[in-house]
Amino acid sequence: MSVVTTIALIVTSTLVYSTPLILTSLGGTFSERSGIVNVGLEGIMVMGAFSAIVFNLEMSQQFGIWTPWLAILVGGAVGVLFSLIHAVATISFRADHIISGTVVNLMAPALGVFLIKTWYGKGQTDNIRYNLGYFTFPGLSKIPVIGQIFFKNTFLPAYLAIGIAVLAWFIIFKTRFGLRLRSVGENPQAADTLGINVYRFRYAGVLISGLLGGMGGAVFAQAISGNFSVGTIVGQGFISMAAMIFGKWNPIGAMGAALFFGFAQSLSIIGAQLPVISSVPPVLLQISPYVLTIIVLVAFLGQASGPKANGRNYIKSK
Repeated sequence: MSVVTTIALIVTSTLVYSTPLILTSLGGTFSERSGIVNVGLEGIMVMGAFSAIVFNLEMSQQFGIWTPWLAILVGGAVGVLFSLIHAVATISFRADHIISGTVVNLMAPALGVFLIKTWYGKGQTDNIRYNLGYFTFPGLSKIPVIGQIFFKNTFLPAYLAIGIAVLAWFIIFKTRFGLRLRSVGENPQAADTLGINVYRFRYAGVLISGLLGGMGGAVFAQAISGNFSVGTIVGQGFISMAAMIFGKWNPIGAMGAALFFGFAQSLSIIGAQLPVISSVPPVLLQISPYVLTIIVLVAFLGQASGPKANGRNYIKSK
């Protein structure tokens, strides 16, 4: 295997595993920038994966190769609906954010498996017919070296996720909406005094996190697992939270951290094909993403300064 081919394999695999993390970590960023801690990202991803797989299985005859792309939108829509549970609990009823998110995480796989058993009579679905395959960019793929690495047989949703990350950065830091979203996460009392509807912007932050988290789960299920079961997401939501913290609640930083974690996950799949690490026991490569997640949380959680009002319930003064 040539050097260029090896690098292309690493890059493509990294992009595949990073895409769900990028989308979900961006969702977490929107939620926590508004002041709502969303540990329910795992559950939101589960419901996004569940709905995308069911849609893919049931509608593939009607939509053909477009099915997985439409399923991503379906996953996002279901993620929005499911995140509404967390939003109502924390914003309207002022429940503890961690407890509410934990309930979402426990409810999602139980509901998903219950519905799968009810509809299909077994604990997991069949494999989908149309998945998110690989794409070659016309013209760009012919560029020497760079074309083969980044634009030939690559993962198109990854480039869309990177574009969404740039758009998210622009929205949060360069628009009036983003300024108001950040204000309710930093000092909701002051924002309220200026006439900003704190509840509305916090709802917006959580629902956007549901949209992106559901899309992340849909991408993971259709690109990596190929079906749905209770163990489909396997901690991806928590890794996304670590990426958000590692990136210091900045969309570009979260994207970079997600790429790092995606690279770590990809090694467990392609490690045997890489001469440098082929001798490393597979189990070490498989646990490396989770070990890195713990290390990042321990090392950066105390140092990273999130929004000042993050996790604090707001009661409108009279």
